[in-house]
Amino acid sequence: MTITDELQATVEQIAQSGKGILAADESLPTIAKRFAQIKVESTAQNRRAYRALLFTAPALENYISAVIAFEETLGQKTDDGVPLTDALVQRGIVLGVKVDKGTGPLALSRGDHITFGLDGLAERLQRFKSQGARFAKWREVYQISDRYPSFVGISANAETLARYAAVCQAHGIVPIVEPEVLIDGDHSLARCADVTQAVQTAVFQALHRHHVALEHVILKPNMVMQGKDHTVKASADEIARATLRVFRRTVPAAIPSINFLSGGMSPAEATANLNAINASHPTSPWLLSFSFGRALQQPVLQAWQGKDRTGGSAQQALLKRARLNAAAQAGAYDAAMEASH
Repeated sequence: MTITDELQATVEQIAQSGKGILAADESLPTIAKRFAQIKVESTAQNRRAYRALLFTAPALENYISAVIAFEETLGQKTDDGVPLTDALVQRGIVLGVKVDKGTGPLALSRGDHITFGLDGLAERLQRFKSQGARFAKWREVYQISDRYPSFVGISANAETLARYAAVCQAHGIVPIVEPEVLIDGDHSLARCADVTQAVQTAVFQALHRHHVALEHVILKPNMVMQGKDHTVKASADEIARATLRVFRRTVPAAIPSINFLSGGMSPAEATANLNAINASHPTSPWLLSFSFGRALQQPVLQAWQGKDRTGGSAQQALLKRARLNAAAQAGAYDAAMEASH
């Protein structure tokens, strides 16, 4: 099998109608914050137990085609001694891994950030691939104000995403490209649309420069919406219209799947917005799906509370959210479905 055949097979397995991606790739600081909210200490054992709960949820494969894992997870096992990665792969769920090393300020560019981790990336990808990973994820973040992100910040982040994607494809790994325009702030829907359009334009120009095959890229972007502190809250239909307008202008039809991040939205809000996007654009050239982290896991954490005895209800909470988002991916979600079990 050639690298091209390998990449195509992975994309086809990820981009399935009626399914999405579970993002379970929280870094150690991030999962510590999530655990702190339910008064659970972030120990290696607790993290292993929680992720085992996620990955072994019965019938998860009916709604989830792929899981993004954190590097630590690749070496962990279930209570029965089965590698967590095998618990996914045995059910046809594609394994991926977060490969970036987090963000920090972009030097001499106040207000902009950049993501680290390109050094040694090829070697790490080879190791992760030997552990079963078939795709990777890299996130760049863009804060919004009246002055930033700047042209320099947008350009530097696009170049980094493209370099990462090129290294992935060279090693037979499908890259998930995640340019996230943050929801933090009081910016308007229109301002988010302008920034998202500039970001997406730069990202695809950079991908072309680096000879990245768009047919073998999964895009994980933000939806176009107002900042969380903005006084006017847009409706799901308004968010859908703004999002689709920007993406029709910027995203080539060659991209097989756009898997939106949930980025600060509540679980129900993320599902409603995804549904509105699909309901208003049923003939999209892309699969319009989800790659949610907190919007899938928040109800799970609340049900789990670090106690094994609540594992069943926690897994049911995960399956419910996965099922509702699968319905939203088909434009068939209704708010009344939130009352179901």
